[in-house]
Amino acid sequence: MKAELKEQRNDPKSLAMNVSSMLIFGTIGVLRRHIPLSSAFIAFVRGMLGGLTILAFMKVKGIKVREDLSRRQVLWLALTGAVMGINWILLFEAFNHTTVAIATLCYYMQPTIVILLSPVLFREKLSAKKLLCAAVAIAGMILVSGIINGNPQSGSFTGVLLGLGAAVLYAAVIIMNKSKIVCSVNAYRKTMIQLLSAGAVMIPYLILSGTGIDSNALTPKTILLLLTAGILHTGIAYLLYFGSMSGIRVQSIAILSYIDPVSALFFSALFLKEPLSPAGIIGAVMIIGSAVIAEYEPGRFMGGRS
Repeated sequence: MKAELKEQRNDPKSLAMNVSSMLIFGTIGVLRRHIPLSSAFIAFVRGMLGGLTILAFMKVKGIKVREDLSRRQVLWLALTGAVMGINWILLFEAFNHTTVAIATLCYYMQPTIVILLSPVLFREKLSAKKLLCAAVAIAGMILVSGIINGNPQSGSFTGVLLGLGAAVLYAAVIIMNKSKIVCSVNAYRKTMIQLLSAGAVMIPYLILSGTGIDSNALTPKTILLLLTAGILHTGIAYLLYFGSMSGIRVQSIAILSYIDPVSALFFSALFLKEPLSPAGIIGAVMIIGSAVIAEYEPGRFMGGRS
């Protein structure tokens, strides 16, 4: 009986895989800054290469690729992937309009958005602790945005809005993945379909918007960065993330997910020389700290990847 009640221990290999995936995700903003192409085209490449990378992994590992999915499940996954693709566009555009640090912190308002929507969507009672954490996160977002001190250089209002828009869609992806429609689908298969859908939905958008590709921008360096964004920052990062799930406690997964935004702040300061203002640092602590405290409930996990 004692053995059954004993908590699962975190496997060191799984921990290393999870931390590695978070650090990879944390560098996507720095990478985007060095790709002189449209956000829609980067999202297209990221989705297609990421999905194909997971497909290749499944083939090598002998994981069943084809499954008797209902039309409803396929459509739901495709819709979720489309939302994911648009989410990427907004996030990549946010990186273009403000610092990587501010855009990332806006993006990580997702847990707060889910908390505020949970009473309506999941009929969950909004506890005093979660309500307080949401209020602290919103106050932190105001500090990060630079609205109070009126310093436009510390954060473009357009970039803040784009980052928050990406957070809303990120929350939508998390909520859609919780649906009973797709909860039984294998995680690798589910992610593969969603990534390919995220890339595919960009094709009509690129055609209808007339977003062209500057041939002069397709240098060997740019092509290498695109391959890195699709294969490493999407395909391999997702494989590491989902591959670590079985060896880590649920609570640890939630907490470790915040390595992503923290590392993004560090990398943007190190490689792009984009340090936060004192008010921004306080706001960052408020946003990330409140999200961690809000999620610290045994047996629950609200985070996820997009």
